[in-house]
Amino acid sequence: METLESYVAGAWITGTGKMSILVNPTTEEALAQTSTEGIDFARAVAYARAEGGPALRALTFAQRGELLRAMARILHANRDALIESAILNAGNTRSDAKFDIDGASGTLAHYADLAKELGEQRFLLDGDAVQLGRTARFVGQHISLPRSGVAVHVNAFNFPAWGLAEKAACAILAGMPVISKPATSTALLAYRIVKLFTEAKALPDGVLSLVTGSPGDLLTHLGGEDVLAFTGSSDTGKTLRLMPNIAGNSVRVNVEADSLNGAVLGPDAGPGSDTYNMFLRDVARDITQKAGQKCTAIRRIFAPASVIDQVRDDLVDRLRDAKVGDPALDGVNVGPLATAAQLRDIRAGIERLATESKIVIGGTGDFEKVGVAAGKGYFVAPTLLVNEAPDSARHVHDHEVFGPVATLLPYSGKADHVIAQVRKGRGGLVCSTYTDDRAFTAEMIFGIAPYHGRLMFGSEKIADQAPGPGTVLPQMIHGGPGRAGGGEELGGLRGLAFYSQRVAIQGARPILEAVLGAKKS
Repeated sequence: METLESYVAGAWITGTGKMSILVNPTTEEALAQTSTEGIDFARAVAYARAEGGPALRALTFAQRGELLRAMARILHANRDALIESAILNAGNTRSDAKFDIDGASGTLAHYADLAKELGEQRFLLDGDAVQLGRTARFVGQHISLPRSGVAVHVNAFNFPAWGLAEKAACAILAGMPVISKPATSTALLAYRIVKLFTEAKALPDGVLSLVTGSPGDLLTHLGGEDVLAFTGSSDTGKTLRLMPNIAGNSVRVNVEADSLNGAVLGPDAGPGSDTYNMFLRDVARDITQKAGQKCTAIRRIFAPASVIDQVRDDLVDRLRDAKVGDPALDGVNVGPLATAAQLRDIRAGIERLATESKIVIGGTGDFEKVGVAAGKGYFVAPTLLVNEAPDSARHVHDHEVFGPVATLLPYSGKADHVIAQVRKGRGGLVCSTYTDDRAFTAEMIFGIAPYHGRLMFGSEKIADQAPGPGTVLPQMIHGGPGRAGGGEELGGLRGLAFYSQRVAIQGARPILEAVLGAKKS
């Protein structure tokens, strides 16, 4: 059985003591083991700050971008082997594995392109100089520079490649070294990616470290110049924010947590229209892709009461065609959940939703699985429920079931009614609305925008090109308010802000222009 090491302080280290076991979620067979006992995390943090930080800050944006481009090329060159790792340990179908790995390389390449545009700078000017005195000689200028600490990234189990890359791309371009902690249960893919990076010597020493098991006391060593980005449950996010050194040192924290993402069918998008078909396609894909284990997946589906039965039947037809089973087999498009714990949680979540909603397909019972031994694997059938009383419902607006599960809810056909229902989710990563009606679009934007990090509007004009709300694009911010964690990542150059310190510089205009290159436009 393979033993996963951690890469810290410039070296691969095997932990001691009790090992955590990584399994194949299709067969439940052990694949690998890992431990971080005996690793000196204080030294790991210090090394990243002392070696990785100065090495990055000495480079221009363009030079940092070349590091990112090298990382993207390594992923692309080893794509097939990485796909096999994702199938084995994460339970991904080949399509789902490509989604994760190509998302990772695409994000790295996007930030490499942004770096090229920034050129030979090492910091960013933030706006123009501002006159502060009675003459134009005394001015102020805001600039953003890289923070001098380390960025610790705690990533979720569902995207071991993309999660690593999207956070690392922003941090490295901003000039901060990274310690990446993937979820232990699916760490095999992240481990093999970082192995490829180190073998190719793609990055200066200390720029990227990897922790493949328990974080131990890693987070207790963070101070005021460091940052922590976490993706996972809202309860864990709260715990991290309240750690004494995190709170006491005002460590900058970004949390991406739970999200009851919605999909709204507009009253004008009748059955058979291109917009209606786009809605069906996006909803069905989000239920089945990655076995529903996406933070952006649609959990609540809102449709006008006048067409609710048609929507139900059309979604059932699509979900009935889904083939669940061994993700390595052709034709299978829904693999297993990642862990036994996930299986227990999803089954319990479906039962909870079913106390106030009706299961119309799927559920917790036995079902046919392609190419899987009897009684093996962490599988749940794609499940659709219908709640006929959304105004009084509680669980559907309060509990996220992180699997191939969604609930259909009727609304009156009026924007104010569905806006009130969407808001009950108390903050989300993304909400999608399918309509060609400009007035309805405007009502939805201003009604739900304060409750979300991203809104996607599907319509006839983009039905053949939009990737759907479940795809996180590096050009747009990712995160959301309230229960979604209050965080914000990506968004092009906006993603660098988390890793940068904005400073107001005041002084004589000629001196600041000479030092900062801030010429008056």
